[in-house]
Amino acid sequence: MTIESVIGIVSGLITIILAIPILRNYLKPQSLNELMKGIVDKNLSSKKHQEKLRKMNKKLRLLGLHINEEYIQNFVLNDRKMEDVFKDICVNNDIEPTEEICKKFLGYDSKKAREFYNSKGKNDKTTEEMIVPAVQSQSPKSSKNNNEQIVFMSELLISKHPETCNNLITILEKHNVKYSFIKGTKDIWCRDYMPVQLESGKFIQFKYDPSYLKGEEWDSIRSNAGEIREKNDWLEKLNIEESDINLDGGNVLICEGLAIISDRIFEENGIVKKGNSNYESEKESLINDLSKQLECEIIIIPALRSKEEDMTGHADGMVRFVNRKTLIGNERRPNEYSYMKEGLQKAIDKFNLAYIDIPYFEDKDREHPVSAVGIYVNYLEINDLIIMPVFGREKEDARAKEIIQKAFPNKQIETINYNDVAKEGGLLNCTTWVMNG
Repeated sequence: MTIESVIGIVSGLITIILAIPILRNYLKPQSLNELMKGIVDKNLSSKKHQEKLRKMNKKLRLLGLHINEEYIQNFVLNDRKMEDVFKDICVNNDIEPTEEICKKFLGYDSKKAREFYNSKGKNDKTTEEMIVPAVQSQSPKSSKNNNEQIVFMSELLISKHPETCNNLITILEKHNVKYSFIKGTKDIWCRDYMPVQLESGKFIQFKYDPSYLKGEEWDSIRSNAGEIREKNDWLEKLNIEESDINLDGGNVLICEGLAIISDRIFEENGIVKKGNSNYESEKESLINDLSKQLECEIIIIPALRSKEEDMTGHADGMVRFVNRKTLIGNERRPNEYSYMKEGLQKAIDKFNLAYIDIPYFEDKDREHPVSAVGIYVNYLEINDLIIMPVFGREKEDARAKEIIQKAFPNKQIETINYNDVAKEGGLLNCTTWVMNG
């Protein structure tokens, strides 16, 4: 090796060694305080401020907090200083400026920020302004023609599954979908205990008392719709009607005057066949009541009779509407139970529906006996977007996406790995509640 080569190598190593601290500093994730300094940097554009707010939001989600996307889009610094911006962020996004939070954002504790926050009260203004006027500004019948929809999630989703929830929010923000979080829930399956919105715009709160959550052992995770309404003031302004019918939101699918509900509805309302001579008349009476309340013609499809195979029996784990004349649902197989095949075919024939088969598979084990891994139809449909689950099985994932894209040619399709949530028994439709504006 020549002297020139040795000198070259040594020089290169010295350059690398000197560059390491700079490179480390460059690659190091910014703290909330550093991001805060960037947000109040008057040399940056409003667009750059908003980018830093979004980076800040990703960090906050890991703490169970968030900044509303609408707030970010409307953010303008003007002549405000750091503490003024911090107070504004806290009040408009319901972030309590505790000593710990103050130090993370500002680098010091701020009693003034706490006093300001407390004087304004815990502010649900951002959510209310986003939701209530949109509902009240239209006549009920015009709501169904409005494409503006908002997606809600339980606050527990971000605390229990931060990475997955962050990934979901990233997709929503990419497509400018408004979102918010529901306070006071005891589990993540908010579709079931939230009110059902009809195509007319009306809201109905069905009784939420599922048989699969009976007993004291379930008290800690069985949400109470009344308590949720008390903790989310904006819900009180939706003029929600109460129903005595026991029905989970995940078992209601509505499209253009039709509603699909699984036959688990009968058992949930005490209508059982064994030894009951009035069984058929009681079923008919319940269907008639549902039809009036949902303002729809009711389609009953069979659920698995075994709760070990399907604990909830929800329709959204079996089929979804493409439109009024077409369903997309779990692939029909020759070895299925005859009552499942015949019952579904009866409904298809009665209402003259087309049916698109989509693959599904079971991935249950001893640790996750109620796993929903493998059910592609439990996607989130919002505005012109469908977010579908994928499960890390390349062939099935690709085929399912192709089928959904073909069924919805005018919608954008995004995929998300939702396995950690799915193993608990539900997927995207289960963990979201969509409200039409």
